Amino acid sequence: MKQYVDFGGRARRKEYWMYFLFNMIFCVVAMILDRLLGLTFNLYGQSLGYGWLYLIYCLAVFLPGLAVFVRRLHDMGKSGWNFFIGLIPLVGAIILLVWMCKDSQTGENKWGVNPKE
Repeated sequence: MKQYVDFGGRARRKEYWMYFLFNMIFCVVAMILDRLLGLTFNLYGQSLGYGWLYLIYCLAVFLPGLAVFVRRLHDMGKSGWNFFIGLIPLVGAIILLVWMCKDSQTGENKWGVNPKE
């Protein structure tokens, strides 16, 4: 969260996956709190499982999540616009997952120096 909406530069695998891990933990905690406090949204009499706390949290971390994702793409030498590959059903998500697991591009690229070095 130090680089809240910084889309420039590069982000290592560790930075991206640690953000992802803690984000998922906080999402689950927000959903549990929504259920315990009775704040869940209902649709046709059925609880959706999430409510106001989850919604507020998701809105608060949307831009930082997008920023770290774009910086991770930059780290591999790819443009942030490659984010839209995820719109291709199934295949796009698999491609992005593979890219997020790849190692950094060695040396300097047009988005900066390698954070590992």
